[in-house]
Amino acid sequence: MRVAIAGGGLAGLACAKYLTDAGHTPILLESRDVLGGLVAAWKDEEGDWYETGLHVFFGAYPNMLQLFKELGIEDRLQWKQHTLIFNQPEKPGVLSRFDVPDIPAPLNILVSILRNNDMLTWEQKFRFALGLWPAIVRGQGYVEAMDKYSLLEWLQRQGVDERVNSDIFIAASKALTFINPEEVSATVPLTALNRFLQERYGSKIAFLDGSPTERLCQPLVDYITERGGEVHLNKPLKAIHLDAAGKVEGFEIRGLAGRPDEVITADAYVSAMPVDVLKVLLPEPWTSLDFFQRLSRLEGVPVINLHLWFDRKLTDVDHLLFSRSPLLSVYADMSNTCREYSDPDRSMLELVLAPAKDWIDRSDEEILAATMAELARLFPQHFGSEQPARLRKAKVVKTPRSVYTAAAGMQACRPTQTTPIPNFFLAGSYTLQEFLGSMEGAVLSGKLAAQAIAQQAEVGSPVTPSQPVVRL
Repeated sequence: MRVAIAGGGLAGLACAKYLTDAGHTPILLESRDVLGGLVAAWKDEEGDWYETGLHVFFGAYPNMLQLFKELGIEDRLQWKQHTLIFNQPEKPGVLSRFDVPDIPAPLNILVSILRNNDMLTWEQKFRFALGLWPAIVRGQGYVEAMDKYSLLEWLQRQGVDERVNSDIFIAASKALTFINPEEVSATVPLTALNRFLQERYGSKIAFLDGSPTERLCQPLVDYITERGGEVHLNKPLKAIHLDAAGKVEGFEIRGLAGRPDEVITADAYVSAMPVDVLKVLLPEPWTSLDFFQRLSRLEGVPVINLHLWFDRKLTDVDHLLFSRSPLLSVYADMSNTCREYSDPDRSMLELVLAPAKDWIDRSDEEILAATMAELARLFPQHFGSEQPARLRKAKVVKTPRSVYTAAAGMQACRPTQTTPIPNFFLAGSYTLQEFLGSMEGAVLSGKLAAQAIAQQAEVGSPVTPSQPVVRL
């Protein structure tokens, strides 16, 4: 079968990859001149990479790790020491670590909490562990049922100390979802915790050894095209054409640079676009269907990613750090963590500003000034001296609509990969799958969409096979 896929992020690429594995022919259509979606990266005028976000890989990402294995690029993941590192705002320049011992889960995580005496008292540790116990014992079913509460509400119901929220869960919420505990669904961080508590290396972190565009997306393109699939850039979806029965009969692609519009036909069609884009392009006859009406409550969360190049080394930490800053979420010195960005003498910090809803419309200059003020608190030894570190250059990457806003009650709005339209499927981390809005969720959603299409083909597709058609 020919399958047209709109959207060249990880969900679309994964869907195309697994369709080729099943013997089908994907035609992937990306609107921009770069693949990757929310993991896209570009080179600046000096040849330095800057990315859409600070991307880390966890041991609890089975589908992503399997994908790396199938592509033969496992060595591109640079695994770090099994630990979680937090800044201590009340002690500028001091880091607090949760070192995870190499013993079976969940004992390894519990021991790491017990060993940490910087952030939590023994009473708080006890309340923390007691509060998490229902999620450990009752499993993912319990976790899913907690979507009716925000994380803050759930913590209060469990009697977890407020300081545990301020010291740990604010940082975790911002890192996972880019919003604060009073907004985020309890299901999201509890799902992550469940994975970390169930898998020995679930919370272990890896960085890619270079840009996602070259080191992950390009191998996917090579895999797809070598097996007969197609990948096209600068092919934005303009409209979804329907036949008299309401099924898809073609994707209309907007012509760029003076080229005419074209209609691409296939046997099945996939939207791997962000949910915000899909909502705009939904055909009018579909808008009355409950399946698509539920999408109206889903929308992407604004995210800002910063890259700051300095004239000296600010830190030798080779890991992800939770800033515990009101402005920043997580950051890393990519000159330490990433082989391609390595620099023994100068730092390149990559930072995530979150929540970003109050900042997304501000100028780059305002955002940069506020970030530098935060860095002065994080690195007083480099910015409080007579010869402060000098910022050589900076890039600010704004994503007004990133992963879906994982607020309480949103689980019921997330659609399956199959839709009421027999030949139309969805892929994207916003769709219903167990890994929520993440790179792992995007890959899994693409795999699930490909499996659904392949299963439909096996039992007999309701769509008449078609040949590619181009209409002016």
